[in-house]
Amino acid sequence: MHKQGGKRKLEAAVGIDVGARELAVAMVDEGGWQERVVRNTAAGQRELLAWLRARGRRVRVCLEASGNYGLDLALALKARAEVEVSVVNPRQVRRFAESLGERNKTDGVDARVLAEYGRRMQPAPWQPPSRSALELRAITRAVAALTHISVQQQNRRHAAQAAEALPPLVRRELERHLRDLERRIRRLRQAARKLIAGDAELEGCYRHLLSVPGIGEVSALQILGEVATLPGMLDARQWVAYSGLDPRRYQSGSSVARPPRISRSGNQRLRAALYMPALVAVRHEPHLRAFYQRLIAHGKAPLAALTAVMRKLLHGIHAMFRRDENYCGSKLCPA
Repeated sequence: MHKQGGKRKLEAAVGIDVGARELAVAMVDEGGWQERVVRNTAAGQRELLAWLRARGRRVRVCLEASGNYGLDLALALKARAEVEVSVVNPRQVRRFAESLGERNKTDGVDARVLAEYGRRMQPAPWQPPSRSALELRAITRAVAALTHISVQQQNRRHAAQAAEALPPLVRRELERHLRDLERRIRRLRQAARKLIAGDAELEGCYRHLLSVPGIGEVSALQILGEVATLPGMLDARQWVAYSGLDPRRYQSGSSVARPPRISRSGNQRLRAALYMPALVAVRHEPHLRAFYQRLIAHGKAPLAALTAVMRKLLHGIHAMFRRDENYCGSKLCPA
């Protein structure tokens, strides 16, 4: 998802493998390699920044998009003028490692690969999202996690109702847990809506999402929570690549030609958030339904056609946000 930038000459490239407890750091410059390990704590990050500043040179730091563990570090590094930060897709880095013939996978190896990736590929500098966008993503991801637990508990309740030997106490505890989960989910969604209402840009995007047939409040919050943190310069194709919905072809010569599949090398949460809206849209939105039926008529499998609708929806969402306008099916799927 990152473009290769221009040839920016920096004196050192640093790779950081971010773990829950430790940061494995590797630096390469004209003098060779240097490595160290620091704790992934506020004190450890200060120690790392002091070590980088002691080099007396401008450095490019490359780390993988690894969720909350790396976010605080990326924000701390971004605040330093002598550091250029790039946050890259883990799948791309792994393929880069394979191209180098690197088969081992340890924290130290990963840090060296990241440093080499930053030096050779020169990924674009990372642009941090707004604080409101970060808070919204954290809230909606918490909602998604609690919803997953709630579905599991509902399945257990269904099984418990059919089990005569199960004590009533267990059934009551399941019901109590489900009610507690529902309260927590409702409270988090209310917090998300309050956060959006206080940010004009987020509120506008949220309203545009609700204008799409098939996207209700729940789906709108989940989708917005994932795309609000994306850099503003990304185009629709880069959004698709970020979501992992981009098609990947496998062909070699004239004898090997596998059916195209989506890469799945992007944001799984965004793909999950788009699934139900696409499913509803192919039933109730005439333009997307016609698009879906054309794909089926041309031999596409139903799941592949539905994936194409998800991709089309993401293109439409990108256009709505950029143009500041509500959904128009005839623009998204012209006859």
